[in-house]
Amino acid sequence: MGVAEFAINEYTSLTDEECHQRIQASKQRLGDRLVILGHHYQRQSVFEHADYSGDSLKLSRQAAQSNAEYIVFCGVHFMAEVADIMSRPEQISILPDLAAGCSMADMANLAAVEKAWQELGRIIDVENTVTPMTYINSAADLKAFCGRHQGIVCTSSNAPKILDWAFEQREKILFFPDQHLGRNTGYDMGILLDEMVVWDFTQPRGGLTVEQIKNAKMILWKGYCSVHQVFKPEHIDAYREKYPEGKVISHPESSFEVCQKSDDVGSTEYILNTIRQSEAGTRWLVGTELNMVTRIAEEMKPKGVDVHFMSPTMCMCSTMYRTDPQHLLWTLENLEQGRVVNQIKVDPKEAEQARLALQRMFDAS
Repeated sequence: MGVAEFAINEYTSLTDEECHQRIQASKQRLGDRLVILGHHYQRQSVFEHADYSGDSLKLSRQAAQSNAEYIVFCGVHFMAEVADIMSRPEQISILPDLAAGCSMADMANLAAVEKAWQELGRIIDVENTVTPMTYINSAADLKAFCGRHQGIVCTSSNAPKILDWAFEQREKILFFPDQHLGRNTGYDMGILLDEMVVWDFTQPRGGLTVEQIKNAKMILWKGYCSVHQVFKPEHIDAYREKYPEGKVISHPESSFEVCQKSDDVGSTEYILNTIRQSEAGTRWLVGTELNMVTRIAEEMKPKGVDVHFMSPTMCMCSTMYRTDPQHLLWTLENLEQGRVVNQIKVDPKEAEQARLALQRMFDAS
């Protein structure tokens, strides 16, 4: 840390309200040089300062199209990486708190995926029979891995189209890091459950037999989102017993059993748009992160639409929650002084390979 840099410990004792006023003032002084991106799962005291809100890919595309010099991503690490990959060379991507990671993304690292690729290669002609496909909720080096191996990236909204593309290229898919998005999407497209096997990266050969690997259409990485795993089928059963007329909508990172019991399944944007189009008197049970559900519940209450969080226990994305008003203010006031803190910079070669996989996604979807 440079001697002139404002230290974060100078900000930790500030109240959210004190931060609010100074953030607003700092945004005004920075003007068009700054764009703040706020993911749907962000806490309200940070989300309210976002110039753009949405899911990670949408936000990165909006930032890249802006004239901003500084892209401050209020989200998690892989999101700021995507912003850096997709933005212009002169734009700087920043994550207010470097501790804001993603536990699901961390479940698939490059070394483990390369090992899996090598192990698969001892059993099948992996380069000619398997398309690697990574969920956008993954590290940049995994997107680059897909770029090198004729693979592709997907989001929770375009996963069906990307699966179609992948099967047109080769007969099998290695899908990481979220097994649930892969399974839920594959099943909806007619792939049988026993044709989708789980690769346990802690076990030799993924814990699978040679026959299972040869017969599989999708090899699903043993990864998951800890937030979406708190939702259980019994939560839906209890809701339906109390509100038989109610509807259930879930994110595809939820378990297969939860998604099968839901009336609708979709991305964060899809969930929001679906609820916003509801008629007065409609009631929803929602299976996704608490901050987003709370926000849409408040928005829809005056319109006569009731929105409930699926889990009886309050569960939010703990790593997303690390970005607080204090870190955001610290970031902005340093920028005012010409100091960039917490820049997220993807290696140029890695970024080039990742862009290949992302471009295949754009072309396919």
